Amino acid sequence: MTERAGGDETVQQWREDAGRADLVLLDGFHALKHALRFGADVRIVVADDPGAVRALARELAPDVEADVDRLVRPAVLKELLPRVHPTGVAALAVRPDRAAGLAGLRRTPRPAPVVVLDNPRNLGNVGAVVRLAAGFGATGVVTRGDLDPWHPNVVRAGAGLHYATTVERLALDELPPGPLYALDPEGEDIRSLTLPDDALLAFGSERHGISPELRARADHLVSLPMRPQVSSYNLATSVAMTLFHWGGPPAAAQGAQGA
Repeated sequence: MTERAGGDETVQQWREDAGRADLVLLDGFHALKHALRFGADVRIVVADDPGAVRALARELAPDVEADVDRLVRPAVLKELLPRVHPTGVAALAVRPDRAAGLAGLRRTPRPAPVVVLDNPRNLGNVGAVVRLAAGFGATGVVTRGDLDPWHPNVVRAGAGLHYATTVERLALDELPPGPLYALDPEGEDIRSLTLPDDALLAFGSERHGISPELRARADHLVSLPMRPQVSSYNLATSVAMTLFHWGGPPAAAQGAQGA
């Protein structure tokens, strides 16, 4: 049996909070799950069927089940959102402190590179890159240009993993310290290079590649192997290949190779 839709108080709070610049929409269960796992301050969770969401948490993420159970409230999502996620749940969470994020990006030495996206245009691609960066343990993802890396569609594509890494939009002169490795077809083959932990790994826009100003700033131009007549890789694919090259094979694989 599903719970009855929430009352006016829940609807009023959602509508008031949804207009706040410091709150982020978490669209769907996976975004909520990851945000809770990585310490997000989740203010409100609404669901068409809170019981079904609790069951999802019990099955897929028992580590956050208690938080989901405490936060979730019944509501008619189609009255609150332009598009309802298939999992039937949405939440609002506080955006991480920007000053703390910038301090983390600028702190040296860094244990892992920062991914720089130079004027990206596709919201879904940026979300996919955030998800990759979180999975590889990158220090953060920095974007240049007018795309908001905290746009709800980016957070949705990133499955809430903005809270597992640092995500910021910066100008060229605000980039963190470190050697800048720019991905470019005319660069040196990445297989001949060792990428340092404090590197900035820069990727151009999906259509135009690295901008002239970032290319001029680069310390190294790097290319990915690609067979002739293939025009390009998807942005997220390029980031994944580069981060995999930086990280090398997993420890278990290294041990097997040496056995």
